[in-house]
Amino acid sequence: MFSKDGAPYLVAILRGITPEEAPAVVEALIAEGLTWIEVPLNSPRVHETLKLLQASYGKTARIGAGTVTRVAELEALSELGLSYLVTPNSDPAVIRAAVDKGIAVVSGCMTPSEAFAAAYAGAKGLKLFPCEVIGPAGARAMRAILPPEIPLFAVGGIEPDSLQTYVDAGCIGFGIGSALYKPGRPVEDIAKRAAAFAHAAKALNLPSAG
Repeated sequence: MFSKDGAPYLVAILRGITPEEAPAVVEALIAEGLTWIEVPLNSPRVHETLKLLQASYGKTARIGAGTVTRVAELEALSELGLSYLVTPNSDPAVIRAAVDKGIAVVSGCMTPSEAFAAAYAGAKGLKLFPCEVIGPAGARAMRAILPPEIPLFAVGGIEPDSLQTYVDAGCIGFGIGSALYKPGRPVEDIAKRAAAFAHAAKALNLPSAG
C-alpha cells in the first residue's frame, strides 16, 4: 500500500468538514496534488460525507476515515469501500477487526510498545502522534527499532518547513490537519496552503530518508 520510493505521502485531515463543504475542498486539494483524504469520525454527518467523497472522488483520490476507536464502527465503514482508516491509538482489537474486513489501517502510536502492538496486529502503517511532543528525535529513535517495512507518518503540528526534518528521521508521510483545513476556512486559502505543502514535498532531499 505504501512505498518509500518517490514523493512523501501528504494526508489531508479534514476534521469537522460537512457534506456541503467537502466537494469544493477536496477538488481544491486534488488540484494541488493532495490525493489522500482523511475525514475523522468526530466530524458532523461523517458517514454521509465519506459516502459522498468515495462515490465522487474514489477513483482519483484515496478516501479514508480517521479517529476510528471502536470495533463497532467498522461495520458501517466497511460498506463504504474506503481505502484505509486511521486510529488515534493502537488498539489491536480494532486493527485486527479492520484487517479481517479487508481495510488497511494506519495506527496511532506514541511509544515503542504501542508501535509494536499495532504492527503485530496487522497495521499497514504507523502514525506518530502527537509529533509536537515526539519530535524528529523521537521519530528517529522509533524508526531505528521498528521493522523497516513498516512506514511511519508524522502527525501533529506539521508545517511545510518541518517536512525535511521528519523525512531525515525516517518518515515517509505526513498527516496535515489545522495547518491545512479548519471548518469555514475559505477554499482559496485551503488551496494556497495545499500548494505550499505540495511545493515543500517536491523540494525534499528524499535520499536522506530512512
